[in-house]
Amino acid sequence: MVRLFESTGDGGARAALDEGDAALLRSLFVQVLEMIGPGPAASADPLAALFAEGPSKPPADPALARLFPDAYGDPEKPVDQEATAFSAEFRRYTEPDLRARKRDDVLAVIRSLDGLDAGEELTVPAEECPRWLGATNDLRLILGTRLGVTEEDDFFGLPDDDPAKPLAMAYLWLGALQESLLEAMAD
Repeated sequence: MVRLFESTGDGGARAALDEGDAALLRSLFVQVLEMIGPGPAASADPLAALFAEGPSKPPADPALARLFPDAYGDPEKPVDQEATAFSAEFRRYTEPDLRARKRDDVLAVIRSLDGLDAGEELTVPAEECPRWLGATNDLRLILGTRLGVTEEDDFFGLPDDDPAKPLAMAYLWLGALQESLLEAMAD
């Protein structure tokens, strides 16, 4: 098992990432941030901002649809008009806040990576660990969707010339990173 993060003893975690690992992580999280999109424009009326509505249709991009799934219905069954209507209504009122939380999580991760000097150990305080977990999970969901991951996939057996190999290795590495962060938080 790979232990990338280690416990700081207070619910936080630390990892010795080399410059390449930190740059790769930062690049991937910036791409997630770009996918999620910018926040809503600031409103002069705080009450209007509070009741602003989001989209009623799921995102067309399958990876974004995985991050912002329908709340009702079963994707394995035929389309249910009632579930679709309920999902649209639920999405209108919840997706803006969900996008904002995901955006904030990714920004927190990027900022912590930006603050690293060459050779410096990354320290994630206990209160930031849930943000790291959320952002890493979202990144893995995106990569998994792009790869078409199923339970039967064995990415370790991919030939080196397979175009999916770098993405698959990043997916596996992020899984190890996430697992080690969970273990560090529990110590």
